[in-house]
Amino acid sequence: MNLFRRAFLAFSLALVLPAAARAEKVYVYAAASLKEAMDALVPAFAEASRHEAVVSLAGSSALARQIAQGAPAGVFLSANVGWMDQLGAEGMLVKGTRRDILGNGLVLIAPGAEGASESAPVGPGFDFAGHLAGGRLAMALVDAVPAGIYGRMALESLGVWEALAPQVAQVDNARAALALVAAGEAPLGIVYATDAQAEPGVHVVARFAEDSHPPIIYPAAATDGSGEGARAFLKFLGSAEAQDIFTRLGFATLHE
Repeated sequence: MNLFRRAFLAFSLALVLPAAARAEKVYVYAAASLKEAMDALVPAFAEASRHEAVVSLAGSSALARQIAQGAPAGVFLSANVGWMDQLGAEGMLVKGTRRDILGNGLVLIAPGAEGASESAPVGPGFDFAGHLAGGRLAMALVDAVPAGIYGRMALESLGVWEALAPQVAQVDNARAALALVAAGEAPLGIVYATDAQAEPGVHVVARFAEDSHPPIIYPAAATDGSGEGARAFLKFLGSAEAQDIFTRLGFATLHE
């Protein structure tokens, strides 16, 4: 092959290949309760694809507002369907990409690893006052953040929300509530079951019954304007490798 033909072929390939071969940086906005999952998924995704995932963690409500205001998210993983529904209604999601990928549970935690984790549900006669002993109940924001919304609903189902509300310490997300309890700054907290599993400085006092709150479902979707890398990340979430990571961390996997 002469020099001219070789140069022409290289030029022709350059016109065809860049869009398909170019690696993308995918900005993944994920609920704070997915921290350990994202820590494990990011390097696994990079190895399995040519793309790089950059993760932003926060409460689902804060992330949804950022996306609505134009933040450069490529994928949104919410800890409840409500915030995803809102972005969908505003035309901020790519049609056909939304999937329910995970389920979770809600637990009541206390400081210290010395207590044995309990599987019994929180019953109507649970002694919140005795366990709190004048302290605060750590919860995510009860009117905005999914963990707080679920927690409030669970307490309302037990008929104790109004009595406990003055003692609730509301924080930005479930991980912040977890940190308060782990540090001993709150004698009780309400978090996801996976949060409690991830923090050795707390133990589960009791679990909230599944019928005390709506199902805890994590949907994922590509956001408007995202590229091939976002679709690749969503596809990777359904891979056996990703499913194994989620299962190991205590999530129920729902992705088909």
